[in-house]
Amino acid sequence: MDQKMRTGGTPTMSDAMTVTQSLEIRPLKPGSGFGAEVIGCDLRSTDDATMAEVVKAFQHHGALLLRGQSLSPDQLMAFIRHFGTPEGHTIQDFTLPGFPEIYVLSNRIENGRAIGAHNDGVGWHTDYSYKESPVMSTMLYAVEVPEEGSDTLIADGVAAYEALPPERRAALEKLRLHHSYRHFMETREHQRRELTPDQIRDNPDVIHPLIRTHPADGRKALWPSTGTVTEIIGQDEPTDLAMLDELVDFITQDRFVYRHKWQVGDVLMWDNRCTLHTGTLFDDTKYIRTMHRLWVRGDRPY
Repeated sequence: MDQKMRTGGTPTMSDAMTVTQSLEIRPLKPGSGFGAEVIGCDLRSTDDATMAEVVKAFQHHGALLLRGQSLSPDQLMAFIRHFGTPEGHTIQDFTLPGFPEIYVLSNRIENGRAIGAHNDGVGWHTDYSYKESPVMSTMLYAVEVPEEGSDTLIADGVAAYEALPPERRAALEKLRLHHSYRHFMETREHQRRELTPDQIRDNPDVIHPLIRTHPADGRKALWPSTGTVTEIIGQDEPTDLAMLDELVDFITQDRFVYRHKWQVGDVLMWDNRCTLHTGTLFDDTKYIRTMHRLWVRGDRPY
C-alpha cells in the first residue's frame, strides 16, 4: 500500500481511497493527509481487528469520521472505550440520564426545560486545555441535524507547525501558556457562569507548552487555544496575548481547516493533542440540533 509520508515519518493518505487489511479509508481534507473517513463500517458489528485499525487511523491522522451509524448510548460507550478511558464532564447539567460521560448538545426544549447545552464550543479551542491532563479526544454523534449551519471546523496543528519557518518553530517551542478554567467560564460568550468554590478548587490553573508533541509518533503541533489562556510565559509581557491571536489566525487558515457538514448518524472524533476546533451557529428559531458528546481521558502535554 502506497502512502505519502508527513515530516517526521508520520503516514498520511493521498486523495484516493486507501485499503488496509480490512478497512477502507480516505482523507477528510484531500491533498493534506489530515483525517480519516472510514468507509462502510458498522460500529455495531465491527470485530476487534478492524477496530484496532480504526484506532490506529485516528492516532496518526488527527480526526476520524464514520457516517451512517445508528448507536445506542451503550454502543457509544463501548466504541469510545476502544480509544481509552471515557472522561466525565466538569458541568453535569446536561449529561444523558444514566450515562454521566455522555453530554447532550441541543436547543430542544422538553417540558419547559432545555435538554442540552446550546451554542457550546463556539470559538477556536482545544477541549479541557485548563486541565493538567486535557482530554485526548472529543467525539460527537449526530442525533438531529439542521438543514443548514452548525458545521464543525477542525484545524490541523501539525500542518500549521510544519508550515512555520524553522527559526519561528524554535522560538515558539520555548513558550508556555497559562490556562485558567475560572477565567474561561466567567468571560466566555456563551454559557457564561460564575464557578462554585468547589469548581474553583477542583480546576486549578495549569501551564502547558505552546508546541505539543504527539505521543503516538512524536510529531509536533502548534497548540494555541482561545478562552482559557491568560498569559504567554516566556515572552517579555506575559499578559499580552497578541501573539496568541496571531497564531490562532495562522492555524485556522482555510488550508489547514477541515469543515464538517453534518448528517444524522455521523460519528466524528478529533485528536485534541494536535488540533483546534470550533462549532458554528445556525438558525435556532428554525432548526433543532442534538448531538451526543463524549471525551477520552488524556495525558499531560509535553
